[in-house]
Amino acid sequence: MEYTFASATVLLILITDPIGNIPVFANALKHVAPERRPRVILREILIAFVLLLTFMFVGQRFLELMNLSELSLQIGGGVILFLIALRMVFPPPDAPEPETFGEPLIVPLAIPMIAGPSALATVLLLVSQQPEKRLEWIAALCVTMAVSAVVLVGAERVQRLVGSRVVHALERLMGLVLVSVSIEMMLSGIKVFVQRISQG
Repeated sequence: MEYTFASATVLLILITDPIGNIPVFANALKHVAPERRPRVILREILIAFVLLLTFMFVGQRFLELMNLSELSLQIGGGVILFLIALRMVFPPPDAPEPETFGEPLIVPLAIPMIAGPSALATVLLLVSQQPEKRLEWIAALCVTMAVSAVVLVGAERVQRLVGSRVVHALERLMGLVLVSVSIEMMLSGIKVFVQRISQG
């Protein structure tokens, strides 16, 4: 699959899912003073950004170390995205979230809510398939983190403005798009795999 700056940005925004993270962030920060919350959100986004950026630079070496091919990463990443997208479209019944006291640090906000397995696999895939576009992928990641910051810092205002039903509807719409992206990713990987077998 060939990605552009725009398509990579949209994909990363869908995967990091800032709208779907609003309830998780609200629960994790409910014991944090309101005036302190924006700083905590920005700190967690920065931590996630540094981690994802690191994977962009060491991702290829990681694949070589683990003896993994780009094809397996593409198909495996597609499967992960598909499962996550299904949870966005058909969310499981609400379960009580663990209580957090004080300021959360790294877990669970930066990891895995923003820089989760699917996001890490995606940046690895982008760099491994088109390493010559690394600067574009870095720019796409910067835009993604900026969007997450705007959405999460203004989450309370967004919920008051549009209501929780609209937020849930948007998340399902994003999940539907991500289902299509994940299936395309898997089909592309399977197509290449079949071609290699037929040629071999």
